[in-house]
Formats: sequence, C-alpha cells, structure tokens
Amino acid sequence: MRVGIPKEIKNREYRVSATPDCVRAYRSAGHEVLVQEGAGAGAGFEDPAYAAAGAKLVSSAHDVWANADMIVKVKEPLPEEYDLLQTHQTLFTYLHLAAVPDLAEVLMRKQVTAIAYETIELADGSLPCLTPMSAIAGRLAVQEGAKYLERPFGGRGVLLGGVPGVQRGRVVIVGGGVVGTHAAKMAVGLGAEVTILELSQRRLGELDDLFGGRAQTLVSNEANLSHALADADLVIGAVLITGARAPKVIRRDHVARMLPGSLIVDVAIDQGGCAETIRPTSHDEPIYTVDNVLHYAVPNMPAAVARTSTLALTSTTLPYGLLLAERGYEAASRHKPELAHGLNVAAGRVAHPVVANALSLLRAA
Repeated sequence: MRVGIPKEIKNREYRVSATPDCVRAYRSAGHEVLVQEGAGAGAGFEDPAYAAAGAKLVSSAHDVWANADMIVKVKEPLPEEYDLLQTHQTLFTYLHLAAVPDLAEVLMRKQVTAIAYETIELADGSLPCLTPMSAIAGRLAVQEGAKYLERPFGGRGVLLGGVPGVQRGRVVIVGGGVVGTHAAKMAVGLGAEVTILELSQRRLGELDDLFGGRAQTLVSNEANLSHALADADLVIGAVLITGARAPKVIRRDHVARMLPGSLIVDVAIDQGGCAETIRPTSHDEPIYTVDNVLHYAVPNMPAAVARTSTLALTSTTLPYGLLLAERGYEAASRHKPELAHGLNVAAGRVAHPVVANALSLLRAA
C-alpha cells in the first residue's frame, strides 16, 4: 500500500502523523510512504531523516493526497483539503465529526473509508489513540490556565500554588476521565486547591484513592457545580461522550456568576465544548472574554508541545496504521475488533451509531 503523510495545516499545528521511525516500520512491512516536505519540521523531524528512513519526499500536499491509498494525519481535514480527498481513499486521523458535519458530508460523497483515532475503543471502554493526547491536553490545561490567570492577560492575578500566608488558587475540573485526572495531577502538583466533579460514583472512588485527600471529589450535580464554579479561579472542562457532541454542562448563567478574571479552559472543544459560552480559539488568539470571564478553547492544544505529542500519538497509532496498510480495514478490524469502533464513515454513510446520531441531531436543529 502507498501511505501518505501530509503536512498539517491547522493553525499552529506542529505535530506530524508519522516519525522517521514510523516510516521505517512501514517500509519494513513492504509499503511505500510519501511524506510532504517539511511535514515533520515543527516536531523536530527533518526531511533528511525521512529520506534516510526510506520515505519518498514530495513537494506538495496534492502530490501526497493524489497518490496515496491511505492518508495518515493528526487533525481532521480542513475545508482547504476537502478537494484533495480521493474517492475510495482510506483516511486515518482524528475526525471529531460531531463538530464538523460538513466534513462528514464530503467523506460520504467521496466514498472515503474514514477511521477516527478518537473512537477506537477497547473492550474495557478505554480509547487507546485518544488517551495520550487527552493526558497531554489535561496537563496543558493547567499550564495554560496558570499563565492566563496572570494579570497581564486579563486574569485574576492568582498564583495557583499560592505562597505561605495567602490562599492557594482554586481549580475546578468538570469530568474525571483521562483529561480531568491529568489536569488534577498537574494542579495538585502546583499546590492548588483542587475540586473534581464527576457523575460516576465508581470513578469518584477511584479518584479519591488516587489523590488520597489532596483533591476534593464531588458528585457532578447542579448544586455542587454551581457552588464550585462560583468560587473557582480556573475551571477545566473535561467532559467526554465518545463520538458525541459534548453536553453543555457549564451554562451561561453559571459563567455570569463566576469571579471576574477567572478562566475556563474547555478541553472538550474538539467535540463542541462543554460550556455554553465557548467557541474555538487558536494558538494565535487563544482567549476571549464573556461576562468578565476568560475563555480558552484551542482545539489542538497538544500541538504546543509537538515533539512530546507526536511521539506519544504515533506510539499508539502506528500499530493500527500498519495493520490497516497490510490487511485493509475489514480484515484489520477482525484482527483488532476495536478498529470497528473507529470506523466513522464507509461506503457513503456514517458507520458509527453515536456519530450518526450526533449529526442527525445537528441537522434537526
């Protein structure tokens, strides 16, 4: 199979979907690999390293898309890339189609077989290709939050860890999954006062055991959420329903009651965001203000640490990519059943039931 690695074009997207070591693995399995010149430079992987690994370097995105049987990306194709998609091509990337219905229509029209990293799901419910980026995004949410709470950015001027004799910053994390857990680890490590809100009693017990009293755990209900948000310096939205749009658990009236200069970092923005007042931002313009509350919602947060993110991502996606290249989707999914959950679009229809439902709700709205 001919595998294509295009350069990412999303704002400040420095990650790449395959390292030179990945290329070497594809080549060892007998596949040809087309890499767009400069595709890995943002993550510190230069063209000569790809050439040495056996890649064929091509000068343009068109050369990659037009000649590859399978495209491996990091982020979903943007509108500028829609015309580059080839009929019956295989696309392996993050898709988040519940938030981009126009892309779903293009994939269906072009009969693309689209496998989404974020819905590949193991029997225990874990998401192996989403987990590494969720972990990084959760940690970055606190790092970025600490920065934008500084007064020059319009924040409250609060140091999350405080100092002796002064109250520590208050961090509220909505959702106790992978993002929320890693955000809590970072916030606790900085010395902040941390509260995690979560629906699952089982997960609340696990979090309580994990943090041993260093973070408060609360059932995510209206009373607890309203009280926690009103006192928070930093709120991290970490709500996920696999394949679906994120529920809007942080309402506009919640935001109106938050402290002036406090900050919401909505890590759920890839799936539409979990705050009613949220909209996607970018690394160039990461924040805006509603009701004196700062909002940060960069969909590709992990791109800021591109080297770490690329290595973490490709360590989980490469085995699936090799299997898809060797056997094709149908045979690969029989060998690795979790790939069946990854299939979002095939044969001109949306194949994932949760994604299909999310898109139908959008059309109805």
